[in-house]
Amino acid sequence: MEILPGVHEVHLNGAKAHIVTGERLTLIDAGLAGSRPRLERQLTAIGRTVDEIERIVVTHGHPDHVGGVRELAGYGVEVLMHPADTAGVRATWRDFLRRPSRGRFFASMTPVPLHTVSVDDGDTIPVLGGLIVVHTPGHTQGSICLYAPTLRALFTGDTLEVRDRRLAFANRLYSDDHAMARRSVQRLAALDVETIVFSHFKPWRGDVQGALRELAGRA
Repeated sequence: MEILPGVHEVHLNGAKAHIVTGERLTLIDAGLAGSRPRLERQLTAIGRTVDEIERIVVTHGHPDHVGGVRELAGYGVEVLMHPADTAGVRATWRDFLRRPSRGRFFASMTPVPLHTVSVDDGDTIPVLGGLIVVHTPGHTQGSICLYAPTLRALFTGDTLEVRDRRLAFANRLYSDDHAMARRSVQRLAALDVETIVFSHFKPWRGDVQGALRELAGRA
């Protein structure tokens, strides 16, 4: 389903991902391991194939966002990820048992990407007229949002969600540092946004600026 010009929402195992179309394809997030067949079917429906994927941008290192990367990232496919989460997903069960934390627990269940390219705050990915990386730590240490000024669109991964029909902070239960996740929203409130794109909810439109400012005010 096309939710913005050149942006298709695809339902993978565990989470939504987003395909940015062009001469080649950019995939934002990759679902749980085993998501490839679902992605292939949905790409076929829009006349594209998995072989056209040029890069995968991972918003954060939880298994429902990065777990499907290894089966999708063939030769020549870049996997872009914040270095804090690249390091985090390499934690093992032994690391979790030695130093228990939410982050190490999720990392211990996540198939590790073989190769990643680091992206950090302010970097620009060459799609949608320039997709700007905004580092929003808290849900995970390497959580990022992606801002497309030309579309006034913000891809938030799990940095934001919807609860009781209101824009809300990242889920406390699954966040490494919820206080930090709340503070990170203040950066988003300064952006000119018309559409918020989530990984587990429908796109948010309407008074987006007001909703972001109200949430940031509660941070």
